[in-house]
Amino acid sequence: MGSSKSSCRLSIVVPVYRSAAILPELVRQVHAAMADEGWASEFELLLVNDCSPDDSWAAIRTLAHAHPFVRGISLRRNAGQHNAIMAGLRNVRGRYVVVMDDDLQHPPSEVADLIRALESGFDVCYTRYRNRQHAVWKQLGSRFNDWVATLLLSKPKNLYLSSFKAMRREIADEVVKYDGPYAYVDGLILDVTQSITSIEINHQARYEGESNYNLRRLVSLWMKMATSFSVFPLRVAIYLGFSLGILSVLMVLFIVVAKLAHPDFPEGWASLIATVLLVGGIQTLCIGMVGEYLGRTYLKINNKPQFVIGTTTWAEEEGHE
Repeated sequence: MGSSKSSCRLSIVVPVYRSAAILPELVRQVHAAMADEGWASEFELLLVNDCSPDDSWAAIRTLAHAHPFVRGISLRRNAGQHNAIMAGLRNVRGRYVVVMDDDLQHPPSEVADLIRALESGFDVCYTRYRNRQHAVWKQLGSRFNDWVATLLLSKPKNLYLSSFKAMRREIADEVVKYDGPYAYVDGLILDVTQSITSIEINHQARYEGESNYNLRRLVSLWMKMATSFSVFPLRVAIYLGFSLGILSVLMVLFIVVAKLAHPDFPEGWASLIATVLLVGGIQTLCIGMVGEYLGRTYLKINNKPQFVIGTTTWAEEEGHE
């Protein structure tokens, strides 16, 4: 199967990392769900190997050889979930595009409902989870990210930015115009359209193994959101500096008045140290925030790539012809 942009009804993009044992069952369930809808010959499943250290790429190659609807992309180095999704979006051929995880917590049987929401006129459809199967700390982290997205990205308060979603092809085409090194797909979608809805689905337990997301990855995701799509953190730094300036003036006036009224007014070593530490901590935080913005700008100017494709299953097939 070549890489031409010939049209099909649906493209399903799945970033893959440490999921070699899950992929055969994922492919089976996706094909069964599409067959139930009569779409067995109208879809493609695009599996993006994010430089997984296990045998995921070998599994993808085997599945692509056995199933014409499976197409694989292998990245030369780990790019992260959202950058891997961008690699997939750049190679889709369907009129509609679904993004889902590789662990089968997102039921393939729900894909049809996502597509029907798009066919009803919406540009994008997200999912909301019933009986969420994630660990408590991850649920709390997701709630925090949701709150931050509402604050920074003007996200509707009742919209949950889940990783299981569908969009029209023209929305995907707009999203991939972003060429910065740190992609945040949901932020790009919110920049492109406000025609967004959501459906409720059952959230399943992970088919095998443990989640690849940890606290470090969640913090990294938050930083992408905060520094790639909003200057709000910089404005907070300005407000903090302005507020501390006013507080400093008030403290000086208080000390002068107190000393004049009470000559024996004691010098406060503890309060002085506390104030110095507070001001120093906030200054360091603000400098770090500015540095984060400058660092990302520097990497963008130097054309740091979102991802580097090593090979694809269709390129390998053409090479053997």
